[in-house]
Amino acid sequence: MPEIIAPPSVGLLLAAGAGTRMGRPKALVVDGHGPWLTRAVATLLDGGCHRVLVVLGAGATEARALLAADPRLLGVEGRARVSAVVADDWADGLAASLRAGLTALAGSDPEEARLALITLVDYPGLPSSAVARLLSSPAADGPLGPGALRRAVFHGRPGHPVVVGRSHWSALAASLTGDRGAGPYLRAHAAEPVDCSDLWDGHDVDAPA
Repeated sequence: MPEIIAPPSVGLLLAAGAGTRMGRPKALVVDGHGPWLTRAVATLLDGGCHRVLVVLGAGATEARALLAADPRLLGVEGRARVSAVVADDWADGLAASLRAGLTALAGSDPEEARLALITLVDYPGLPSSAVARLLSSPAADGPLGPGALRRAVFHGRPGHPVVVGRSHWSALAASLTGDRGAGPYLRAHAAEPVDCSDLWDGHDVDAPA
C-alpha cells in the first residue's frame, strides 16, 4: 500500500551521556565510518526529518565543533537544519536529556514541528529507511497527526526510533524520571508498533568493539 510522509517533523537526537562503559562521551565517538554524532544527524535528515535538535551534555563543546564542521549539516536559505541544546542536569540520567529536548521543542512553531522522532546517538547502525518508515503511514490512514505515538520493534522487542506527536510532549516530559526514557509512557498509551526487523537489528552500542 502506498505510504505518505508525516507533516513537519523534528529529529530529537539524545547525545548527552558520559559513555562510562565506552570510555568517552558517545557524542564524541568516531569509528571507521566517521563520527557517530554527525552520522546520526545526517541519517535523521535523510530519513525525512525537516530539522534536527541535538541534546548535548558531556563533551558538549567538542560535540558542537563536530556538528559545525560537517558540510552535510549546513543550513539552506539561511535556516539552520541542525541546532543543539545542553541539558544542564544530563548527569541525572536519560530522563533529564529527553526532558530538555522536549522542553526546547515545545517552544517551536507548531507549523514547523508537529512530530518528534526520537533516537539516541549510540545507534550507529540506524538506517534512514527506518526513520522514513516511522514517519510514514498507509495512505488510507492519512498523515500522522499531533496525537501520534509509534515505536520501532525488532522481532517483537521495542526499540528506537520512536515518534511522539506534539500533543504528547508536555505529558511525556512531566512523566520522566531517573534514567528511564519514554518507554513507560509509550506502553501506558499503547504506542503503535512499527516493525523494522527487516531493516536492521535495532541494537545500541555501549562499549568499544
